[in-house]
Amino acid sequence: MKKAVLFLAPGFEEIEALATVDILRRGGIEVTTVSISSDPFVCGVHGIEVTTDAVDEYPIDSQDAVILPGGMPGAENLSKSSIVIQTVKKFYQENKIVAAICAAPFVLGKADILKGKNVTCYPGFQDKLNGATYLDKRVVTDNNIITACGPSATIEFAFELLKKLTDSATADSVAKAMLIK
Repeated sequence: MKKAVLFLAPGFEEIEALATVDILRRGGIEVTTVSISSDPFVCGVHGIEVTTDAVDEYPIDSQDAVILPGGMPGAENLSKSSIVIQTVKKFYQENKIVAAICAAPFVLGKADILKGKNVTCYPGFQDKLNGATYLDKRVVTDNNIITACGPSATIEFAFELLKKLTDSATADSVAKAMLIK
């Protein structure tokens, strides 16, 4: 079974985090939500409080993907976490999936993994992508990096992740069960 870690920081965009976790779990991915602090309770930008599966000391080596939801100040808080930055760099170097949506692709830029990569992000964050080529698209995949533009692209983002972690047949099956296809 494939595994993914999704980091949560105060001010995260709820739909981007929770819908992604939901779709991946429907597809058989073991997703662990991890708070970037020692507090397992993390409040999103719209006041929805989530109890994470683990806190900042969670071992990540066995994971196949790292996922960063956006939202502000959530993405800013993720960018200040040494655990998040170290994980992003490590996963990128190991050719594991690194995924970020909305404002969170700028965290990938801060981790210095985007030079020469095609990415997308929430409008206004293009100048924080540190050497990436910005594409005005909903979801962009460049090898092991998956980015999406914002809340409305969450479903597409999650299915792109599911396809990369499993296969098209699994993603299609989940989409059909959810009445997307």
